[in-house]
Amino acid sequence: MMTNSAPSVDSADAADLVSEPGQAKSAAAEGPDEHATAAHRTRGRLTARERIDLLLDDASFHELEQLRRQRDAGFGIEGRRPPTDGVITGWGTVEGRRVFVYAHDARIVGGTLGEAHIAKIHKIMDMALATGAPLVSLNDGGGAHIQEGVLALAGHGGIFQRNVRASGVIPQISVVLGPCAGGTAYSPALTDFVFMVRDTAQMSLTGPDVVRAVTGEQVGHNELGGADVHSGTSGVAHFVHDDERGCLAEVRYLLSLLPANHLEPPPATRTADPIGRSGAALLELVPADGKRPYDMRAVVEELVDGGDYLEVHESWAANVLCCLARLGGTVVGIVASQPSVLAGVLDIKASEKAARFVRTCDSFNIPLLTLLDVPGFLPSVDQEHGGIIRHAAKLLYAYCEATVPRIQLVLRKAYGGAYIVLDSRSIGADLAYAWPTNEVAVMGAEGAVDVIFRRRIAESDAPDALRARLVEEYRAELMHPYYAAERGLVDEVIDPTETRRVLAESLRMLRSKRVEPPVRKHGNPPM
Repeated sequence: MMTNSAPSVDSADAADLVSEPGQAKSAAAEGPDEHATAAHRTRGRLTARERIDLLLDDASFHELEQLRRQRDAGFGIEGRRPPTDGVITGWGTVEGRRVFVYAHDARIVGGTLGEAHIAKIHKIMDMALATGAPLVSLNDGGGAHIQEGVLALAGHGGIFQRNVRASGVIPQISVVLGPCAGGTAYSPALTDFVFMVRDTAQMSLTGPDVVRAVTGEQVGHNELGGADVHSGTSGVAHFVHDDERGCLAEVRYLLSLLPANHLEPPPATRTADPIGRSGAALLELVPADGKRPYDMRAVVEELVDGGDYLEVHESWAANVLCCLARLGGTVVGIVASQPSVLAGVLDIKASEKAARFVRTCDSFNIPLLTLLDVPGFLPSVDQEHGGIIRHAAKLLYAYCEATVPRIQLVLRKAYGGAYIVLDSRSIGADLAYAWPTNEVAVMGAEGAVDVIFRRRIAESDAPDALRARLVEEYRAELMHPYYAAERGLVDEVIDPTETRRVLAESLRMLRSKRVEPPVRKHGNPPM
């Protein structure tokens, strides 16, 4: 009787076959020669694998396509086909929750993106979206691989398309740890959050040489696109850190506040901070005199669990605060006026910053708490010519569109259009609270009297005394703490010391809120 069988392989040959992949993987994990690694370290940068180890839980990383290489091509590539092709891709966990990651290896062809490199990124992005898990990119590369021509450009387009497809579905976090040049810089701009490391990270579309050739301007890499520029001037970077370890630790913290995808709530925790603890300190932190400034950060710290919060865009548009924190164990997004900067007025940058933050929170089911102490919009020719109407409308649109639980709290003043766009009841806030120090009005009493009674004051024999009397009358009749409550625009005037308890219980009540948005292809927000 004859049978079909596979050729026999002796045990020694089988052992060799098993060991060969292991040896190849070890060589790939070590990366290029030690000189390339040493040169990389002299620039103050960790290797791609060291970064992944810091980001993910210990021993949780599963690497994909470690042995992939680029195809042979001309222009000096022949014989230079290292494994990984300059990018490490895979998945692991952060605090036990699955996260996908790709990291450019700047030791290999400068971390530039070629066909094989980009194909690996496409694959990991597709897996993150298909499985509904966050995606973190660790960026450190010189842009497109020039020797591969249009293939590299087309691959970039595939990354951008996937960024957009995943937008609002899974959290996307970009960490810039070295150069991020040319078209590569578009991807971080399309993601939800951008981290940069001071002095070693730069992002720009052109670069100092191109700027110099076209405009004659002399500028260095950091001056053109460094971390401080993008965190304080352009607003591209949300977070900046002095070193990579601190940066990656903060990425882990941010991930702990975000859901895996848009179908899940953010992770809730038990808090050791009593919900009903007294907020007596708030009476000292916030002056009753509406003209005296104070730091809203201290108010946020007093309200949230353990005083811990993560401020987004700390150095950009500082007249409005945007923070992620927990209140009663529930993750909440906080938008707050900042009276210590420009008296807390809204302007173009503040409107952009808050609008983006509101939409991000709404995308990922994070309730919104808005703290108001706002005198209005910044009056200025530059602001009007710069499109303040259009930019303020972005913030208005973001709030009107948001379906998450929304709570507004007026601490002191809330004047004019700024009161409306900062989540007033009229645009859909679920609950509106106010402290007894609140003043909700079209404008301050002095300004209102100057407009309404201009002629009467001018014709008076005692204009100063008349103006003072009219201001007091206007304030007493139209700006007293209960005026908005009497008309149903404020649900309750609350004791400031009870604020934390009221907010926590309100968030708990609103947890089951469900809103079905209208069926449409998409909205058309102001740009």
